[in-house]
Amino acid sequence: MHKWFVYESFEGAAKAAAKFLFKEIGNCLSKKEVCHVILPGGNSPIPCLDYLSKENLPWDKIHWYLGDERCYPVGHDERNDLMLEKNLWSKIGDTNIYSIPAELGAEKAAEEYRKIISSVEYFDIAFLGVGEDGHTASLFPDNRALTDNRTVVPVYHSPKPPSDRVSLSIDTLKNARCRVVLTGVSAKKTAITRIKQGEPLPINCIGEINWFVDDAV
Repeated sequence: MHKWFVYESFEGAAKAAAKFLFKEIGNCLSKKEVCHVILPGGNSPIPCLDYLSKENLPWDKIHWYLGDERCYPVGHDERNDLMLEKNLWSKIGDTNIYSIPAELGAEKAAEEYRKIISSVEYFDIAFLGVGEDGHTASLFPDNRALTDNRTVVPVYHSPKPPSDRVSLSIDTLKNARCRVVLTGVSAKKTAITRIKQGEPLPINCIGEINWFVDDAV
């Protein structure tokens, strides 16, 4: 189900993940005019994004989408789009960015983002994160959002702040052509074990994933 690429250091895993994304984007653009890429939040992807920003890519042909967003005001330090702007989008040339308007509240923002992505038949690449509980994007274990089959879903009662979020759905992530996860946090050891054992965690419900990890996990 999953492919595992293990490196001696997290830096090595991040660099390899960036090379993998570079190759996949290139392969995609050799077959079609535009590449649709989902990006994660959090801190783990930051070095990978930095490496990717230094690659020679036709940035104007890449369209970037958030996998999820936290319902904070625009410009809040904990918003995912702020992290991505700082660590990727501000470093590259022409950009096509589709942020989630989470400041509108979970329900309204999900509705608006569904309109934004309605013309995307499928995402070419889903670069995602994983949590200690096996969540991905803002799809948490036992949360009602897991059974919402709309393309973008409101998320309430998140076990991590803020309580309200917006996320691409399980079905949307499952429909992506290629999925990638980078993680190197030793605290994820238990989660990785459960994932390898095939537990029905959210991250295990979206199909095959290319995992880039270090020896710590």
